[in-house]
Amino acid sequence: MPAGLLRRLGAVLYDGLLLVAVLMVTTALFLPFTGGRALDPQERPVLEWVYRATLLLVTVAFFGVFWTRRGQTLGMASWRLRIEREDGGALTWGDTVRRLAAAVLSWLPFGLGYLWILIDPQRRAWHDRLSGTRILVMPRAPRR
Repeated sequence: MPAGLLRRLGAVLYDGLLLVAVLMVTTALFLPFTGGRALDPQERPVLEWVYRATLLLVTVAFFGVFWTRRGQTLGMASWRLRIEREDGGALTWGDTVRRLAAAVLSWLPFGLGYLWILIDPQRRAWHDRLSGTRILVMPRAPRR
């Protein structure tokens, strides 16, 4: 069954909190190079570029590791969601990059790409369509 908007936004919130924590740790690793101060692009432009590229790579790795191996992030697992390609297969790293880039497009116009789920017959957001992926609700595990 395709996932609805609220369930997906719940997973986005969970994963967002986890990702922020991971990015904070990544940022802390740069502090020895700045003397414990915030990066100043005027002072260290190359280090600023390396820092931003590192944050981008960590973000792609965060989603890519989960999506390519398990088909779900920790937030998605909490909300019983799974991501797959349109053909039912697991995502590749290329799919991951396409989906993340397309998700930016979904958020930019005030989240209209996400709100599209409310009118789409298959409950797909813009980035689902652009990346050839879909989010499904997993059945509840049987109780013991």
